[in-house]
Amino acid sequence: MLDHNASVLLIYTGGTIGMIEDEVTGALKSFDFQRLRQYVPELNRLKFNIDTIQFEIPIDSSDMNPDKWKKIVRIIEEHYDQYDGFVILHGTDTMAYSAAAISFMIENLTKPVILTGSQLPIGKIRTDGKENLITALEIAVDKDRDGNSFVSEVCIFFQNLLLRGNRTTKVNAANFRAFNSFNYPAMAEAGTYIKYRHDLIRRVEKNVRPEFHYLLDTNIVTVRIFPGIMPQTVKAMFAIPNLKGVILETYGSGNAPTEIWFLDIIREAVKKGIVVVNVTQCASGSVEMDRYESGQTLRDIGVVSGYDMTAEAAIAKLMFLFGHGLEPKQVKWYVNLSLAGEITID
Repeated sequence: MLDHNASVLLIYTGGTIGMIEDEVTGALKSFDFQRLRQYVPELNRLKFNIDTIQFEIPIDSSDMNPDKWKKIVRIIEEHYDQYDGFVILHGTDTMAYSAAAISFMIENLTKPVILTGSQLPIGKIRTDGKENLITALEIAVDKDRDGNSFVSEVCIFFQNLLLRGNRTTKVNAANFRAFNSFNYPAMAEAGTYIKYRHDLIRRVEKNVRPEFHYLLDTNIVTVRIFPGIMPQTVKAMFAIPNLKGVILETYGSGNAPTEIWFLDIIREAVKKGIVVVNVTQCASGSVEMDRYESGQTLRDIGVVSGYDMTAEAAIAKLMFLFGHGLEPKQVKWYVNLSLAGEITID
């Protein structure tokens, strides 16, 4: 049910959706989002209030970083009580990372925070940006008969699907269906109507105030193994000064080389207090470290299973946990807990 008295805050960080084509040069350039209705006149037919805030200098999503995440979360915190929902316009390349990070940075979220964007600029005739934007705005104000938001978590809306943000990965650089959530179903699908899967959407206590977190530690690294990876490469990655966590991207259900040099490097890192989290390179499925001998060996030397977490979610989660000053033993414990719906554990 759309609330015609509702208000949405639209936060523009940058990205393709906010580009228009220069009529003279043909080059793409950012436009002033205060003039949004000029470029998307369909917004005038939405019967609720839309306010906009844009980064002083719109950024390419390739330049997104934890400081920018903090800026987004600060904007949401400062305006939380004024709006019924928030839509973040973001470049697609790092959208999944941002969605995962923000899901951890806002605890007890009771309102929609929806990231969206486009593969074509908003000024293009065939742009997917208008549909993504308009539907994301509608979802941001959709409520039940008691006035509660249908969606109370951080999501990505793209090409008709509402996906849990920390379960999402970019899968296509050109197709309009640029994102997928392989290990968690879509929470809503937009067609003639917006059909919600209410059983899949997280719920929090109605009277609990959200908590906003800004402590992130970037002393982590990802190591994607491949056949023929050299010992000096792995050793150099694990020898980075002040390193606290490693996302180990393994084969299949969590398998990795069993060569002595490889296991010795990981064993030594774990002894030094570096947390090593095992996530699969596969698009779907889960790490099962009890299934094969190579996975069991990693488990026995202290590697932690990431189960079905995406690499993006695992990176953001380690930044968040280490940012709060937790000891390695505590980080390992929290890695195997669902903080924001990012992991499935039997």
